[in-house]
Amino acid sequence: MSGSAAVTGGGGFLGGAVVDALLARGERVASISRGAYPELEARGVETLRADLADDPSTLTEFLRRREVDTVYHCAARPGVFGSARLYERANVDATARVLEACRAAGVPRLVFTSSPSVVFDGGDHVNAGPDLPYPDRYLAHYPRTKAEAERLVLAADAPELATVSLRPHLIFGPQDPNLIPRLLERADARRLRIVGDGMSEVSLTYVENAAAAHLAAADGLREDPADLHGRAFFVNNDEPVRLWQWINRILEGTGRSPVTRRVPAAAAYAAGACLELAYGALRLAGEPPMTRFVARQLATSHSYDMAPFKSACRGRYHEPVGLDEATRRTIAWAGRS
Repeated sequence: MSGSAAVTGGGGFLGGAVVDALLARGERVASISRGAYPELEARGVETLRADLADDPSTLTEFLRRREVDTVYHCAARPGVFGSARLYERANVDATARVLEACRAAGVPRLVFTSSPSVVFDGGDHVNAGPDLPYPDRYLAHYPRTKAEAERLVLAADAPELATVSLRPHLIFGPQDPNLIPRLLERADARRLRIVGDGMSEVSLTYVENAAAAHLAAADGLREDPADLHGRAFFVNNDEPVRLWQWINRILEGTGRSPVTRRVPAAAAYAAGACLELAYGALRLAGEPPMTRFVARQLATSHSYDMAPFKSACRGRYHEPVGLDEATRRTIAWAGRS
């Protein structure tokens, strides 16, 4: 398939996987990031170094000159703690500027990377569908600002700019810079505890599958937009897991002992609240070892239904890598890292 795509955050984990998938099917690809990625340029990817929250005129000209027909907006500020303004700039302001640039440059399609955390209300979500409402309050700036950005994207949907929002959950796989390294680091420091009863069921998303879903969504917007545009969908592997069983599989597969020690969910939440106050008052660098958001995430089930997305894609998406194989690949990579 021939086309011209631009990926924000193309040097990142998910963005890089989207770039790989686009190149594999012969599309012209550009990447927009704040940093330099010579390895992308070596593969024929044109790169633009820019802060997406700045004036969109440079991005507009870049998109127009390349005649981009699809923007994949993967760039975001992740994490669960930090300055509200930094999250608002990176996640909300940047998304608004990307939308402005797309409209000005005549880009007809935008696929936005959101997160299931935009609808996380602190309780269990079991095989939940995309009709979950946004909560009244958030426990961290990341989900709040991603929700604001998602609303901007969905509100921007129009005949001249079709938009869709995808919510991949807990993306993992080889080259993962966040989930797996943090898990192993905490295990090595003996700071990993099972939060709650250890029976929480969660959906995971292998990075290759997340990228495939982004391309399937873009193809659907191009060919059958009625089922996709202006909507948000959960994206994950079909099969959910018992979170702590899966974590122990990763630990044992990389030569570590399984985690067995537990902490009550209420105690973890209280510790998170205290640590957030201390880090804020003392202006400590980094993230607290526990936060209210993380405590609730680790103690509750959050699994999501892929059927609405698959139906809307009309057969364009089939899970490329099953969960068992995805986990094996990840263990093999982590064991070599």
